[in-house]
Amino acid sequence: MADNKTKTQGQGMSALSPAELKTGLRLALEKRAKLTFQHRVAPLKNPMELRRLRREIARLNTHISSKEKEAAK
Repeated sequence: MADNKTKTQGQGMSALSPAELKTGLRLALEKRAKLTFQHRVAPLKNPMELRRLRREIARLNTHISSKEKEAAK
């Protein structure tokens, strides 16, 4: 699903505010929970989507923590 990239992926993450990043994180976590449940019930057509979401969540957490550290200075 490379065409379905969100604004929160890649270079655009640096320009987002912490509130926008947290919203993106919440949405990604919800989507991962739904896909995990679906995958436990029946195999997903694209199980690599779980990996992509896990990595996106890690990226979002990294950007959020770096923004919070910048704000604390």
